[in-house]
Amino acid sequence: MNLNKLMFIKKSVTITRSILYSNSISTSALRRDYKYVGISEEDLYSNLTSKSVNKILMGELFKGMMTTLGKFFTEPVTINYPFEKGPLSPRFRGEHALRRYPNGEERCIACKLCEAVCPAQAITIEAEERADGSRRTTRYDIDMTKCIYCGFCQEACPVDAIVEGPNFEYSTETHEELIYNKEKLLSNGDRWEPAIAANLKADHKYR
Repeated sequence: MNLNKLMFIKKSVTITRSILYSNSISTSALRRDYKYVGISEEDLYSNLTSKSVNKILMGELFKGMMTTLGKFFTEPVTINYPFEKGPLSPRFRGEHALRRYPNGEERCIACKLCEAVCPAQAITIEAEERADGSRRTTRYDIDMTKCIYCGFCQEACPVDAIVEGPNFEYSTETHEELIYNKEKLLSNGDRWEPAIAANLKADHKYR
């Protein structure tokens, strides 16, 4: 390395050290080029003072009491369940049901797409071929304790046979009562068919 390069490195190191350890740039540059976003000492002391005053005079307690007193004379926003029930979305996913056609024929064609797509493996289907060549299910079971209410079965069905209806009040006392067979699912469909058809019609343009 020649002498000129050594002199250049020495000068650059001296300039860098002078910039780093100079007191003139530490405060002026920060105030000129940067915006202080933290809490200043004045704001910190004022916050501590206000908190101390509120704690001594119980300001939060009186504020809460005034809020309670103001809400006491207003109409409550809660509903008197189960005598009053709120509205449900057409996309609400509740108790499962198997639907029929208007002539009474069951819609399910035993394609088993719902069984294949179910991530919880809650659906069990057995099928047979009828005399006219059509396929229909002989067994259609859903273990409601496994179901995660994802709606994949309803979306996969090509004929809208299996749906999740608007009923959400079907709690039971035993596990066996939550294993639905084909007859139970068809009875659910017969009971909730008007509401199910209205929900499917309302949501048809979004599917």
